[in-house]
Amino acid sequence: MKSQKLFGVLLLLAGVSLVGVGRAVGQTGNVSTHPETLVHSLTVGKDGQFLLDGNAFQVRAGSMHYPRVPRAYWRDRMRKMKAMGLNTLTTYVFWNVHETSPGHYDFSGQNDLAEYLREAQEEGLYVILRPGPYVCAEWEFGGFPAWLLKNRDMKIRSRDPLFMAAVRQWFGKLGQVVHPLMLSQGGPIIAVQVENEYGSFGDDHQYMEEIKDTLKSSGMGDGYLFTADGPEFFARGSLPELPSAVNFGAGEAEKAFAALKAWRPNGPMMSGEYWDGWFDHWGDVHQLRAAEPQEREIKWMMDHGYSFNLYMAEGGTSFGWMNGANSNGKNYEPDTTSYDYDVPIDERGGLRPKYFVLRDLIAKSAGVTLPAPPPPTPTTVYPMQSALESASLWENLPAPRLSKTLLSMEDLDQAYGYILYTTVLPAHPHGSLDIDSVHDYAKVYVDHKLVGTLDRRLGQNSVQMPAGVAGKKLEILIENTGRVNYTVVMRGERKGITSGVTLGGEELRDWKIYSLPMSEPGSMKYEARSCTGPCFFRSRLTVPPIPAPPLDTYLNTTGINKGMVWVNQRPLGRAWYIGPQGALYLPGSWLHEGSNEVDFFDLESTGADQIGARLYPIFFAPRDLSADARSTPED
Repeated sequence: MKSQKLFGVLLLLAGVSLVGVGRAVGQTGNVSTHPETLVHSLTVGKDGQFLLDGNAFQVRAGSMHYPRVPRAYWRDRMRKMKAMGLNTLTTYVFWNVHETSPGHYDFSGQNDLAEYLREAQEEGLYVILRPGPYVCAEWEFGGFPAWLLKNRDMKIRSRDPLFMAAVRQWFGKLGQVVHPLMLSQGGPIIAVQVENEYGSFGDDHQYMEEIKDTLKSSGMGDGYLFTADGPEFFARGSLPELPSAVNFGAGEAEKAFAALKAWRPNGPMMSGEYWDGWFDHWGDVHQLRAAEPQEREIKWMMDHGYSFNLYMAEGGTSFGWMNGANSNGKNYEPDTTSYDYDVPIDERGGLRPKYFVLRDLIAKSAGVTLPAPPPPTPTTVYPMQSALESASLWENLPAPRLSKTLLSMEDLDQAYGYILYTTVLPAHPHGSLDIDSVHDYAKVYVDHKLVGTLDRRLGQNSVQMPAGVAGKKLEILIENTGRVNYTVVMRGERKGITSGVTLGGEELRDWKIYSLPMSEPGSMKYEARSCTGPCFFRSRLTVPPIPAPPLDTYLNTTGINKGMVWVNQRPLGRAWYIGPQGALYLPGSWLHEGSNEVDFFDLESTGADQIGARLYPIFFAPRDLSADARSTPED
């Protein structure tokens, strides 16, 4: 695709009978509720269509990602997918949420992948699993854990022994979780994707073979392995012994399937990803996609017996620090927290008109009677306390690391958040402070007084410094706005200052470096006073006593210039006045009855920062907004 997300989809070699052990499956491909275990055969007919027990079987899949949907709502979204006429769920596996430091794994709570897969099976959905190890997905660093970047000799997405050793260890652990849920073991996983649209990144087929072999040795190879690419990248990203699927957007179906037919004449014929929406970049317009072209092309695919996967069925939210970014090495385009994607099921589980358009189409084309969708997902507005308490970042710094030279976040074992570099300036005339390179957004101060802002999006890397006497303190505060999730730029995607700093051509050294992951904003020393510059604020949201669990809401973030919001110490997402996102989705399942703490950080506070609850999201055309306009944007 144009910004090159990397995804994929399906199974089997043409004409080869594939046998799996699983729960009983009907002609529509829905998992039966009967407990008996049966053996089924899955083949590809001469026309490239799937056959299940000799009957035509069309994979009607939709993507939904477990970290992007609150665990309490997994079943609700799955039931909405089923009621839309889908019979398969596709999901990536996000390495960076499971192995946050080498050898330490988390498959609990929101990261309970096994439970997610079990719930899909219980709701009558098959699963196509995309374990990567690279997923793209507009996700921070394409799903890779940031600690891979600490070793500067490691070359990701390559046969580099350092990288492959990390992959083998990760896949070994993941295989223990996933293997019991393969179709061969009675589980819902009917297919496993090898890597992720690798052809638009490289053409090292031996690397792809090593990834495939590692999947197989980890216990994920007794599902049906496949590759997926855009039609122009088949030769680079596929393997001759595996089937291919084709990824494309609206208006490209006939051309894409013609290319797939030419590449794999015997099938199977499947759209690995059909892009029924799109994602937002900070500072760009909010993306919308019409239903009519999608309706025509999905009907065309169904009429031809071709299988498909909607990317996405529900987009969800890249909560916290998990948004990715695009870059070709020159530009830099960070993604918003919202991953709503303008798809049939919206960010909070609401059903758009296009949901019902596609539901009616699928029911008619497949000749099936669909269950009624679950009831609408309500929202509410909760009372919120004004942000009367604040804490200056300058008064809440941790102990620094002393270093002659600059270090990146990764050098400090830090993945997300902010990093502060300080040094004592020599006497100097008016001149240029040059920072090579800023990743990603910097505020430059002298003795806490702001002298300039640098934005990687705009290619900025120098600030004009006033003349000064020796002994003043230079402070460079940098935000990680999201690691690049696509192209070879990823291989050097360290955060902070990744090279050097010069003043008037002379290199500055002897740094104090403060790691600021901001994992515990509630621990700041809050006081009842105003605060300007880089500041934390604390507010409270009150959930009244009600018989039902708390409802969802949105937090209006247009009163924040640039920063982050936490609710009950959980990172909710980013705020930035440049738009297009102006409100953060707050799941009711993250709230509790009574007082809920809402903390937020503003890198550019004017002292008037506030945040409030509302019923609906806010998307507005990017523009430089005044403080007054930011408080009342149009929906």
